[in-house]
Amino acid sequence: MNSMEEMWTLVCTKINENVGQVIYDIWFKPLRLISFDGTAVEIEASEFMKKVIEQQFFSTLKDAFKSVIGFDVEVRIVSEKPVPKEAPVQKPVQRAEVGMDSVSLEENTFDTFVVGNSNKFAYAAAHSVAVKPDPNADKPAERYNPLFIYGDSGLGKTHLLCAICNEIKTWNPDVKIIFTRGEDFVNTIITGINTNNMNAIHEKYRNCDILLVDDIQFIAGKPSTQEEFFHTFDALASEGKQIVLTSDRAAKDIEVLDERLRTRFEWGLIADIQAPDLETRMAIIQRKANVLGIALPDDVVQFVAENVKTNIRQLEGAVKKINALVTLEGSAINVAMAQRAIKDIINDSRPVSVVVDKIINETSRTFGVTQSDIISKKKDAKTAKARQVAIYIVREITDLTQKQISEFFGGRDRTTILYSVDSVSEDIKRDSSLKKTIDNIIKNAREQ
Repeated sequence: MNSMEEMWTLVCTKINENVGQVIYDIWFKPLRLISFDGTAVEIEASEFMKKVIEQQFFSTLKDAFKSVIGFDVEVRIVSEKPVPKEAPVQKPVQRAEVGMDSVSLEENTFDTFVVGNSNKFAYAAAHSVAVKPDPNADKPAERYNPLFIYGDSGLGKTHLLCAICNEIKTWNPDVKIIFTRGEDFVNTIITGINTNNMNAIHEKYRNCDILLVDDIQFIAGKPSTQEEFFHTFDALASEGKQIVLTSDRAAKDIEVLDERLRTRFEWGLIADIQAPDLETRMAIIQRKANVLGIALPDDVVQFVAENVKTNIRQLEGAVKKINALVTLEGSAINVAMAQRAIKDIINDSRPVSVVVDKIINETSRTFGVTQSDIISKKKDAKTAKARQVAIYIVREITDLTQKQISEFFGGRDRTTILYSVDSVSEDIKRDSSLKKTIDNIIKNAREQ
């Protein structure tokens, strides 16, 4: 190698091969090699990127240097020196169009999001659409529009949407962001139709700079809402406005979603979030404990992490319960106390009628039919399918007898209950997407 620049080019090429183009563009392309003295390299990065690379990608960086140079070198990452500038005139941040209470919004930042193997791609993608664009760049974020993040309930999708809002407001407090929930968007359209006020809705949603929709799956099966969202999506996309969507399942697995919307949801970058691994769960517990100002012994942290495995909100709830037991009862923090704190989380103690109502509610939302339709005598294909799925799930996760299940579904006879269970059992053997849909309904129904 004839120069430091040539060495750095080879190192970057090696990293790109190892992590892929998207991760490389987000985390490594902005780095700058400052010096190399034969035994150590110094690399400049923003304070935020320095933190993430040291936590998540440091071994990748060191391995790339070793591969190119042939021996280990010390890698030092230094923060960019801030450019002095006049203090900006402070303007009030307008949050009127943000569908999240201000406390939750401000708590959920990129800094408070615990990154692990299960979510680092979604985290990187969300951060890439939120950071201030480089005026000299070739607009790489355009490849991430829309950004579609999916994963089970309670894994951090809403946190990332809030983090995007907060990050953008730091460099442009005047940007017009609309952050809404899929269910709220549906209600807005219903109200607009009933009041003959759709022009105001067009004006609101089609003239924002950034649109973020949490739980977009709730618009499925609602023709007027899907029609409106289709035109809103196209209006924003044609202007190059950023769209970020979250869902509890991949677009291809959302039942009764218009194909043209499904196609658009898959235009840009798709990122999934999986359940956190043990180390990430432990880190989440420790972070929440630090926020609450309590010190948890390692064995307590590990016990909670090993027993609460799939939901970040439940992990944080367990820490809150431990804190309450300490504050209100003066209990010593040990594994026995932790066991008390999580017993209501790992054992569903709700009345069975509440559980069944939640199953019917989640099924109705997923299939785009009303709860009353599911328990009615309606026999159209969509309603019948939703009813069969609801009956199947009730049979799977409760101890109700066939006669008791029948009472929840309009007094249907035993044969109908058996047929529904058998029919869905056969369908999921042939249709993996239906199995995923049912798994999602079960997980959402089990949410406290």
